[in-house]
Amino acid sequence: MPLVRYRKVVILGYRSVGKTSLAHQFVEGEFLEGYDPTVENTYSKIVTLGKDEFHLHLVDTAGQDEYSILPYSFIIGVHGYVLVYSVTSMHRLPVVLVGNKADLSPDREVQAVEGKKLAESWGATFMESSARDKQLTQGIFTKVIQEIARVENSYGQERRCHLM
Repeated sequence: MPLVRYRKVVILGYRSVGKTSLAHQFVEGEFLEGYDPTVENTYSKIVTLGKDEFHLHLVDTAGQDEYSILPYSFIIGVHGYVLVYSVTSMHRLPVVLVGNKADLSPDREVQAVEGKKLAESWGATFMESSARDKQLTQGIFTKVIQEIARVENSYGQERRCHLM
């Protein structure tokens, strides 16, 4: 009998992108037609991958917008995150990917270029910091505020092609 390993995964995304529909379809095998805003819901399912079994615990979150706060259940004991967006909306949540502990250069396993490449593939901003050395700690949060403002100011604007 294989060892069953526990995995906690949090589903994040803007409101009404279909987080609950994805989780429900995965666990129950059916699509929910009606929309009832989620406060927070959890799902569990045993998943077999090859010879390994996983007890998957999904945390279906409320839509992440400017008024939401991430409770401890979203960060304590989490093994992974699923970020969801709707292909029917240009609205995105700004992401700033931060490589912290830059002061520990001798122990570095991830090069800055790798972090930058990952952030670019996500359409995110990349920064490296050191909380110990107060390196860019203010800048990270200033940057996320700027990115939020950029997205809010561009959301809903008419998009046109301009010829020069």
